[in-house]
Amino acid sequence: MKVVKFGGSSLATGAQLEKVFDIVAQDPKRRAVVVSAPGKRHTADTKVTDLLIACAERYLSNGEAPELVEEIVGRYADIALEVGLGNEVIGLIRSDLLRLLQSDKQSPERFIDAIKASGEDNNAKLVAAYFRHRGVEAHYVNPKDAGLFVTSEPGNAQVLPESYDNLFQLRQEPGIIVFPGFFGFNEEGEVITFSRSGSDITGSILANGLKAELYENFTDVDAVYTVNPSIVPHPKEIRELTYREMRELSYAGFSVFHDEALIPAFRTNIPVQIKNTNNPSAEGTRVVTKRDNTNGPVVGIASDSGFCSIYISKYLMNREIGFGRRVLQILEDDGLTYEHIPSGIDDMTIILRQNQMDDTIENRVIKRLKDELDADEVTVEHNIALVMVVGEAMRHNVGTTARAAKALSDARVNIEMINQGSSEVSMMFGVKEAQEKQAVRALYQEFFAKVIV
Repeated sequence: MKVVKFGGSSLATGAQLEKVFDIVAQDPKRRAVVVSAPGKRHTADTKVTDLLIACAERYLSNGEAPELVEEIVGRYADIALEVGLGNEVIGLIRSDLLRLLQSDKQSPERFIDAIKASGEDNNAKLVAAYFRHRGVEAHYVNPKDAGLFVTSEPGNAQVLPESYDNLFQLRQEPGIIVFPGFFGFNEEGEVITFSRSGSDITGSILANGLKAELYENFTDVDAVYTVNPSIVPHPKEIRELTYREMRELSYAGFSVFHDEALIPAFRTNIPVQIKNTNNPSAEGTRVVTKRDNTNGPVVGIASDSGFCSIYISKYLMNREIGFGRRVLQILEDDGLTYEHIPSGIDDMTIILRQNQMDDTIENRVIKRLKDELDADEVTVEHNIALVMVVGEAMRHNVGTTARAAKALSDARVNIEMINQGSSEVSMMFGVKEAQEKQAVRALYQEFFAKVIV
Protein backbone atom coordinates (compact mmCIF):
# COMPACT_ATOMS: atom_id res chain seq x y z
CA MET A 1 0.00 0.00 0.00
CA LYS A 2 1.09 3.55 -0.76
CA VAL A 3 -0.16 6.69 0.97
CA VAL A 4 -0.36 9.66 -1.39
CA LYS A 5 -0.92 13.24 -0.31
CA PHE A 6 -1.94 16.16 -2.54
CA GLY A 7 -1.33 19.78 -1.60
CA GLY A 8 -3.65 22.74 -2.05
CA SER A 9 -2.30 23.79 -5.45
CA SER A 10 -2.94 20.24 -6.71
CA LEU A 11 -6.62 20.54 -5.76
CA ALA A 12 -7.38 24.18 -6.53
CA THR A 13 -9.45 23.60 -9.70
CA GLY A 14 -11.44 20.93 -11.49
CA ALA A 15 -8.63 20.48 -14.01
CA GLN A 16 -6.20 19.81 -11.16
CA LEU A 17 -8.60 17.34 -9.56
CA GLU A 18 -8.75 15.41 -12.83
CA LYS A 19 -4.94 15.15 -12.76
CA VAL A 20 -5.12 13.86 -9.19
CA PHE A 21 -7.60 11.16 -10.20
CA ASP A 22 -5.41 10.05 -13.11
CA ILE A 23 -2.35 9.79 -10.82
CA VAL A 24 -4.19 7.71 -8.21
CA ALA A 25 -5.89 5.47 -10.77
CA GLN A 26 -2.54 4.79 -12.47
CA ASP A 27 -1.23 2.73 -9.52
CA PRO A 28 -3.51 0.26 -7.66
CA LYS A 29 -1.22 0.49 -4.63
CA ARG A 30 -2.30 4.12 -4.12
CA ARG A 31 -5.15 3.21 -1.79
CA ALA A 32 -4.94 6.00 0.79
CA VAL A 33 -5.26 9.61 -0.43
CA VAL A 34 -4.71 12.55 1.93
CA VAL A 35 -6.01 15.92 0.73
CA SER A 36 -5.43 19.55 1.61
CA ALA A 37 -8.01 22.32 1.28
CA PRO A 38 -8.16 23.96 -2.18
CA GLY A 39 -5.21 26.30 -2.62
CA LYS A 40 -4.57 29.29 -4.85
CA ARG A 41 -5.74 29.12 -8.47
CA HIS A 42 -3.42 31.99 -9.41
CA THR A 43 -0.94 34.30 -7.69
CA ALA A 44 -3.52 36.89 -6.60
CA ASP A 45 -5.95 34.26 -5.31
CA THR A 46 -6.70 33.39 -1.66
CA LYS A 47 -6.38 29.91 -0.18
CA VAL A 48 -9.61 28.40 1.14
CA THR A 49 -7.97 27.97 4.56
CA ASP A 50 -7.32 31.72 4.75
CA LEU A 51 -10.93 32.42 3.74
CA LEU A 52 -12.14 30.08 6.50
CA ILE A 53 -9.97 31.77 9.14
CA ALA A 54 -11.31 35.18 8.06
CA CYS A 55 -14.86 33.82 8.15
CA ALA A 56 -14.41 32.37 11.66
CA GLU A 57 -12.96 35.64 12.96
CA ARG A 58 -15.82 37.62 11.40
CA TYR A 59 -18.36 35.33 13.09
CA LEU A 60 -16.62 35.81 16.42
CA SER A 61 -16.76 39.60 16.10
CA ASN A 62 -20.01 40.18 14.15
CA GLY A 63 -21.98 36.96 14.38
CA GLU A 64 -22.23 36.60 10.60
CA ALA A 65 -20.20 36.70 7.36
CA PRO A 66 -22.57 35.81 4.51
CA GLU A 67 -20.32 37.00 1.69
CA LEU A 68 -17.39 34.90 2.97
CA VAL A 69 -19.61 31.84 3.35
CA GLU A 70 -20.72 32.22 -0.27
CA GLU A 71 -17.14 32.72 -1.45
CA ILE A 72 -15.97 29.57 0.37
CA VAL A 73 -18.84 27.39 -0.83
CA GLY A 74 -18.40 28.89 -4.30
CA ARG A 75 -14.82 27.61 -4.47
CA TYR A 76 -16.01 24.03 -3.99
CA ALA A 77 -18.96 24.59 -6.33
CA ASP A 78 -16.64 25.79 -9.11
CA ILE A 79 -14.54 22.63 -8.81
CA ALA A 80 -17.62 20.41 -8.75
CA LEU A 81 -19.07 22.14 -11.81
CA GLU A 82 -15.80 21.75 -13.75
CA VAL A 83 -15.68 17.99 -13.18
CA GLY A 84 -19.37 17.35 -13.77
CA LEU A 85 -20.51 16.62 -10.23
CA GLY A 86 -24.09 17.35 -9.17
CA ASN A 87 -25.26 19.70 -6.41
CA GLU A 88 -25.59 17.04 -3.72
CA VAL A 89 -22.01 17.26 -2.44
CA ILE A 90 -22.10 21.10 -2.49
CA GLY A 91 -25.29 21.08 -0.42
CA LEU A 92 -23.50 18.83 2.05
CA ILE A 93 -20.51 21.20 2.22
CA ARG A 94 -22.73 24.26 2.70
CA SER A 95 -24.76 22.69 5.51
CA ASP A 96 -21.60 21.45 7.24
CA LEU A 97 -19.97 24.90 7.17
CA LEU A 98 -23.13 26.65 8.42
CA ARG A 99 -23.48 24.09 11.23
CA LEU A 100 -19.91 24.71 12.36
CA LEU A 101 -20.34 28.48 12.22
CA GLN A 102 -23.35 28.20 14.56
CA SER A 103 -21.47 25.99 17.04
CA ASP A 104 -20.19 26.92 20.50
CA LYS A 105 -17.89 29.97 20.52
CA GLN A 106 -16.94 30.03 24.18
CA SER A 107 -13.40 28.98 23.23
CA PRO A 108 -12.44 31.14 20.21
CA GLU A 109 -9.30 29.04 19.57
CA ARG A 110 -11.29 25.80 19.36
CA PHE A 111 -13.95 27.48 17.22
CA ILE A 112 -11.38 28.75 14.70
CA ASP A 113 -9.69 25.33 14.65
CA ALA A 114 -12.97 23.60 13.77
CA ILE A 115 -13.76 26.10 11.00
CA LYS A 116 -10.35 26.04 9.33
CA ALA A 117 -10.19 22.23 9.52
CA SER A 118 -13.42 22.09 7.50
CA GLY A 119 -11.39 23.13 4.43
CA GLU A 120 -9.68 19.74 4.27
CA ASP A 121 -12.67 17.83 5.62
CA ASN A 122 -15.10 19.09 2.98
CA ASN A 123 -12.53 18.75 0.22
CA ALA A 124 -12.09 15.07 1.11
CA LYS A 125 -15.85 14.61 0.68
CA LEU A 126 -15.71 16.32 -2.73
CA VAL A 127 -12.68 14.30 -3.89
CA ALA A 128 -14.28 11.01 -2.81
CA ALA A 129 -17.50 11.94 -4.64
CA TYR A 130 -15.54 12.71 -7.81
CA PHE A 131 -13.63 9.42 -7.66
CA ARG A 132 -16.95 7.56 -7.39
CA HIS A 133 -18.28 9.69 -10.26
CA ARG A 134 -15.38 8.33 -12.33
CA GLY A 135 -16.37 4.75 -11.51
CA VAL A 136 -13.82 4.00 -8.80
CA GLU A 137 -14.73 2.63 -5.37
CA ALA A 138 -13.75 5.40 -2.96
CA HIS A 139 -15.02 6.75 0.31
CA TYR A 140 -14.36 9.65 2.66
CA VAL A 141 -12.98 8.67 6.08
CA ASN A 142 -13.46 10.95 9.07
CA PRO A 143 -10.32 11.14 11.29
CA LYS A 144 -12.46 10.64 14.40
CA ASP A 145 -13.97 7.44 13.05
CA ALA A 146 -10.48 6.28 12.03
CA GLY A 147 -9.11 6.96 15.53
CA LEU A 148 -6.67 9.79 14.74
CA PHE A 149 -6.40 11.25 18.25
CA VAL A 150 -4.21 14.21 19.15
CA THR A 151 -3.29 16.48 22.06
CA SER A 152 -5.51 19.45 22.94
CA GLU A 153 -3.25 22.18 21.53
CA PRO A 154 -5.16 24.19 18.91
CA GLY A 155 -2.92 24.89 15.94
CA ASN A 156 -0.15 22.69 17.31
CA ALA A 157 -1.65 19.22 17.82
CA GLN A 158 0.64 16.26 18.47
CA VAL A 159 -0.47 12.76 17.53
CA LEU A 160 -1.22 10.35 20.39
CA PRO A 161 0.54 6.94 20.15
CA GLU A 162 -2.65 4.87 20.09
CA SER A 163 -3.63 6.52 16.81
CA TYR A 164 -1.20 4.35 14.85
CA ASP A 165 -2.85 1.07 15.88
CA ASN A 166 -6.27 2.58 15.19
CA LEU A 167 -5.26 3.70 11.71
CA PHE A 168 -3.85 0.28 10.84
CA GLN A 169 -7.41 -1.03 10.78
CA LEU A 170 -8.05 1.09 7.66
CA ARG A 171 -6.10 -1.50 5.68
CA GLN A 172 -9.24 -3.63 5.80
CA GLU A 173 -11.34 -0.96 4.08
CA PRO A 174 -12.27 -1.69 0.45
CA GLY A 175 -11.42 0.66 -2.39
CA ILE A 176 -9.65 4.01 -2.02
CA ILE A 177 -9.64 5.86 1.30
CA VAL A 178 -9.90 9.67 0.98
CA PHE A 179 -8.66 11.19 4.22
CA PRO A 180 -8.67 14.91 5.17
CA GLY A 181 -5.33 16.32 6.25
CA PHE A 182 -4.43 18.96 8.84
CA PHE A 183 -6.43 17.83 11.90
CA GLY A 184 -7.38 15.13 14.36
CA PHE A 185 -9.62 14.88 17.41
CA ASN A 186 -8.76 15.19 21.08
CA GLU A 187 -10.06 12.71 23.63
CA GLU A 188 -13.11 14.94 24.24
CA GLY A 189 -14.06 14.64 20.57
CA GLU A 190 -13.06 18.20 19.60
CA VAL A 191 -11.35 19.08 16.32
CA ILE A 192 -7.71 20.13 16.87
CA THR A 193 -5.44 21.18 13.99
CA PHE A 194 -1.77 20.60 13.42
CA SER A 195 0.41 23.62 12.69
CA ARG A 196 -0.04 25.30 9.31
CA SER A 197 0.76 23.05 6.31
CA GLY A 198 -0.18 20.20 8.64
CA SER A 199 -1.65 18.01 5.88
CA ASP A 200 1.92 16.83 5.32
CA ILE A 201 1.89 15.66 8.94
CA THR A 202 -1.37 13.76 8.42
CA GLY A 203 0.09 11.99 5.40
CA SER A 204 3.13 10.93 7.38
CA ILE A 205 1.00 9.73 10.31
CA LEU A 206 -1.23 7.72 7.98
CA ALA A 207 1.80 6.17 6.24
CA ASN A 208 3.11 5.09 9.65
CA GLY A 209 -0.25 3.74 10.85
CA LEU A 210 -0.96 1.82 7.63
CA LYS A 211 2.62 0.47 7.48
CA ALA A 212 2.83 1.81 3.93
CA GLU A 213 5.70 0.85 1.65
CA LEU A 214 5.94 4.46 0.40
CA TYR A 215 4.59 7.91 1.24
CA GLU A 216 4.18 9.99 -1.93
CA ASN A 217 3.78 13.73 -1.51
CA PHE A 218 2.53 15.51 -4.63
CA THR A 219 3.10 19.23 -4.89
CA ASP A 220 3.72 21.79 -7.65
CA VAL A 221 7.49 21.40 -8.18
CA ASP A 222 9.45 18.67 -9.96
CA ALA A 223 11.81 18.09 -7.04
CA VAL A 224 13.46 19.58 -4.00
CA TYR A 225 16.12 21.99 -5.23
CA THR A 226 19.54 22.57 -3.78
CA VAL A 227 18.61 26.21 -3.17
CA ASN A 228 15.59 28.50 -3.43
CA PRO A 229 14.93 29.07 -7.18
CA SER A 230 13.85 32.65 -6.45
CA ILE A 231 17.40 33.37 -5.26
CA VAL A 232 19.40 31.24 -7.73
CA PRO A 233 17.71 30.67 -11.11
CA HIS A 234 17.53 27.05 -12.34
CA PRO A 235 19.31 25.42 -9.40
CA LYS A 236 20.25 21.76 -9.38
CA GLU A 237 17.64 19.23 -8.27
CA ILE A 238 18.20 16.91 -5.32
CA ARG A 239 17.48 13.31 -6.26
CA GLU A 240 17.91 11.79 -2.79
CA LEU A 241 18.42 13.11 0.72
CA THR A 242 18.02 11.85 4.27
CA TYR A 243 15.28 12.65 6.75
CA ARG A 244 17.73 14.64 8.85
CA GLU A 245 18.83 16.68 5.86
CA MET A 246 15.22 17.35 4.86
CA ARG A 247 14.33 18.37 8.42
CA GLU A 248 17.22 20.84 8.56
CA LEU A 249 16.37 22.30 5.15
CA SER A 250 12.66 22.56 5.97
CA TYR A 251 13.37 24.29 9.25
CA ALA A 252 15.71 26.74 7.56
CA GLY A 253 13.27 27.89 4.92
CA PHE A 254 12.56 25.16 2.34
CA SER A 255 8.81 25.35 1.76
CA VAL A 256 8.33 21.95 0.09
CA PHE A 257 7.78 20.21 3.43
CA HIS A 258 6.57 21.21 6.86
CA ASP A 259 9.62 20.78 9.13
CA GLU A 260 7.75 18.36 11.48
CA ALA A 261 6.01 16.43 8.73
CA LEU A 262 8.37 13.53 8.20
CA ILE A 263 8.86 12.43 11.81
CA PRO A 264 6.13 9.72 11.85
CA ALA A 265 7.39 8.26 8.55
CA PHE A 266 11.00 8.50 9.73
CA ARG A 267 10.23 6.47 12.86
CA THR A 268 9.21 3.48 10.76
CA ASN A 269 11.76 4.01 7.96
CA ILE A 270 9.11 4.64 5.31
CA PRO A 271 10.68 6.36 2.29
CA VAL A 272 9.04 9.55 1.03
CA GLN A 273 8.83 10.46 -2.65
CA ILE A 274 8.18 14.10 -3.57
CA LYS A 275 6.49 14.41 -6.97
CA ASN A 276 4.85 17.05 -9.17
CA THR A 277 1.10 16.76 -9.83
CA ASN A 278 1.56 18.75 -13.04
CA ASN A 279 4.47 16.59 -14.22
CA PRO A 280 4.05 13.16 -12.59
CA SER A 281 6.62 11.51 -14.87
CA ALA A 282 9.42 13.65 -13.37
CA GLU A 283 11.70 11.62 -11.11
CA GLY A 284 11.20 13.86 -8.07
CA THR A 285 13.13 13.66 -4.81
CA ARG A 286 13.32 10.66 -2.49
CA VAL A 287 13.75 11.09 1.27
CA VAL A 288 15.31 8.09 3.01
CA THR A 289 16.91 7.07 6.29
CA LYS A 290 20.37 6.55 4.77
CA ARG A 291 21.89 7.35 1.41
CA ASP A 292 25.21 7.14 -0.40
CA ASN A 293 27.02 10.45 -0.06
CA THR A 294 28.11 10.67 -3.68
CA ASN A 295 27.20 14.27 -4.45
CA GLY A 296 29.74 16.19 -2.39
CA PRO A 297 29.63 17.34 1.23
CA VAL A 298 26.62 19.67 0.82
CA VAL A 299 23.15 18.59 -0.33
CA GLY A 300 21.36 21.92 -0.01
CA ILE A 301 21.46 25.53 1.16
CA ALA A 302 18.51 27.22 2.84
CA SER A 303 17.92 30.58 4.45
CA ASP A 304 15.33 32.35 6.55
CA SER A 305 15.05 35.87 7.91
CA GLY A 306 13.31 37.51 10.86
CA PHE A 307 15.72 36.57 13.63
CA CYS A 308 17.45 38.55 16.35
CA SER A 309 20.28 37.75 18.72
CA ILE A 310 20.72 38.44 22.42
CA TYR A 311 24.43 38.67 23.25
CA ILE A 312 25.38 38.15 26.92
CA SER A 313 28.92 38.61 28.21
CA LYS A 314 30.19 37.96 31.74
CA TYR A 315 33.73 37.30 32.89
CA LEU A 316 34.15 33.71 34.23
CA MET A 317 30.67 32.75 33.01
CA ASN A 318 31.92 29.20 32.46
CA ARG A 319 32.53 28.75 36.21
CA GLU A 320 29.12 29.97 37.33
CA ILE A 321 26.84 27.02 38.07
CA GLY A 322 23.33 27.43 36.71
CA PHE A 323 24.05 30.49 34.56
CA GLY A 324 22.58 29.02 31.36
CA ARG A 325 19.53 27.68 33.20
CA ARG A 326 18.77 31.10 34.65
CA VAL A 327 19.13 32.74 31.23
CA LEU A 328 16.62 30.31 29.73
CA GLN A 329 14.27 30.78 32.71
CA ILE A 330 14.14 34.52 32.03
CA LEU A 331 13.23 33.80 28.38
CA GLU A 332 10.66 31.21 29.44
CA ASP A 333 8.98 33.65 31.81
CA ASP A 334 8.12 35.80 28.79
CA GLY A 335 7.09 32.82 26.65
CA LEU A 336 10.13 33.07 24.37
CA THR A 337 11.57 30.11 22.47
CA TYR A 338 15.12 30.04 21.12
CA GLU A 339 16.63 28.55 17.97
CA HIS A 340 20.39 28.37 18.64
CA ILE A 341 22.82 29.17 21.47
CA PRO A 342 26.43 29.54 20.24
CA SER A 343 28.66 30.13 23.28
CA GLY A 344 32.18 30.77 24.54
CA ILE A 345 33.78 30.67 27.98
CA ASP A 346 32.72 34.23 28.84
CA ASP A 347 29.81 34.89 26.50
CA MET A 348 26.80 33.37 24.81
CA THR A 349 24.45 34.37 22.02
CA ILE A 350 20.81 33.37 21.89
CA ILE A 351 19.13 33.34 18.49
CA LEU A 352 15.35 33.68 18.46
CA ARG A 353 12.51 34.78 16.19
CA GLN A 354 12.25 38.51 16.67
CA ASN A 355 8.47 38.60 16.14
CA GLN A 356 8.17 37.09 19.64
CA MET A 357 9.43 40.28 21.25
CA ASP A 358 7.93 43.74 21.20
CA ASP A 359 9.82 46.69 22.73
CA THR A 360 8.30 46.10 26.18
CA ILE A 361 9.34 42.44 26.32
CA GLU A 362 12.78 43.18 24.92
CA ASN A 363 13.49 45.91 27.49
CA ARG A 364 12.23 43.70 30.32
CA VAL A 365 14.40 40.76 29.23
CA ILE A 366 17.51 42.94 28.87
CA LYS A 367 16.95 44.47 32.32
CA ARG A 368 16.46 41.07 33.98
CA LEU A 369 19.55 39.60 32.30
CA LYS A 370 21.64 42.53 33.54
CA ASP A 371 20.18 42.78 37.03
CA GLU A 372 19.66 39.12 37.95
CA LEU A 373 22.76 37.69 36.28
CA ASP A 374 25.04 40.67 36.87
CA ALA A 375 26.08 40.44 33.20
CA ASP A 376 28.86 42.73 31.98
CA GLU A 377 27.12 43.31 28.66
CA VAL A 378 23.71 42.51 27.15
CA THR A 379 22.92 43.66 23.61
CA VAL A 380 20.22 42.77 21.08
CA GLU A 381 20.93 42.67 17.35
CA HIS A 382 17.92 42.78 15.02
CA ASN A 383 17.22 41.77 11.40
CA ILE A 384 19.43 38.71 11.17
CA ALA A 385 19.08 36.01 8.54
CA LEU A 386 20.20 32.44 9.14
CA VAL A 387 21.82 30.65 6.21
CA MET A 388 22.02 26.89 6.63
CA VAL A 389 24.45 24.64 4.76
CA VAL A 390 23.20 21.06 5.02
CA GLY A 391 24.72 17.68 4.21
CA GLU A 392 25.34 14.37 6.01
CA ALA A 393 28.69 14.04 4.22
CA MET A 394 30.08 17.13 5.99
CA ARG A 395 30.94 14.87 8.92
CA HIS A 396 33.49 13.02 6.81
CA ASN A 397 34.74 15.89 4.66
CA VAL A 398 37.65 18.12 5.71
CA GLY A 399 37.52 21.82 4.91
CA THR A 400 33.80 22.38 4.33
CA THR A 401 33.61 25.17 6.92
CA ALA A 402 36.71 26.82 5.48
CA ARG A 403 35.26 26.70 1.95
CA ALA A 404 31.98 28.23 3.14
CA ALA A 405 33.67 30.98 5.16
CA LYS A 406 36.00 31.87 2.28
CA ALA A 407 33.09 32.00 -0.18
CA LEU A 408 31.26 34.44 2.09
CA SER A 409 34.40 36.49 2.61
CA ASP A 410 35.07 36.70 -1.15
CA ALA A 411 31.47 37.89 -1.61
CA ARG A 412 32.07 40.55 1.09
CA VAL A 413 29.40 39.07 3.35
CA ASN A 414 30.10 39.67 7.03
CA ILE A 415 29.47 36.64 9.26
CA GLU A 416 27.70 37.75 12.43
CA MET A 417 27.91 34.28 13.96
CA ILE A 418 28.55 30.66 13.07
CA ASN A 419 27.20 27.51 14.68
CA GLN A 420 27.55 23.83 13.81
CA GLY A 421 25.25 21.29 15.42
CA SER A 422 26.79 18.34 17.25
CA SER A 423 25.42 15.99 14.59
CA GLU A 424 27.46 17.90 11.97
CA VAL A 425 24.60 17.59 9.48
CA SER A 426 24.24 21.35 9.22
CA MET A 427 26.27 24.51 9.58
CA MET A 428 24.56 27.81 10.32
CA PHE A 429 25.79 31.28 9.43
CA GLY A 430 24.14 34.40 10.81
CA VAL A 431 24.29 37.38 8.44
CA LYS A 432 22.46 40.68 8.11
CA GLU A 433 19.12 40.31 6.33
CA ALA A 434 20.32 42.75 3.66
CA GLN A 435 23.06 40.27 2.70
CA GLU A 436 20.96 37.07 2.87
CA LYS A 437 20.58 36.49 -0.89
CA GLN A 438 24.17 37.51 -1.55
CA ALA A 439 25.32 34.90 0.98
CA VAL A 440 23.15 32.14 -0.48
CA ARG A 441 24.38 32.82 -4.02
CA ALA A 442 28.01 32.78 -2.88
CA LEU A 443 27.58 29.42 -1.12
CA TYR A 444 25.70 27.91 -4.07
CA GLN A 445 28.50 28.98 -6.41
CA GLU A 446 31.08 27.39 -4.11
CA PHE A 447 29.41 24.02 -3.55
CA PHE A 448 27.33 23.44 -6.68
CA ALA A 449 28.61 25.55 -9.54
CA LYS A 450 32.35 25.65 -8.94
CA VAL A 451 34.60 23.01 -10.49
CA ILE A 452 37.17 21.78 -7.95
CA VAL A 453 40.51 20.85 -9.48
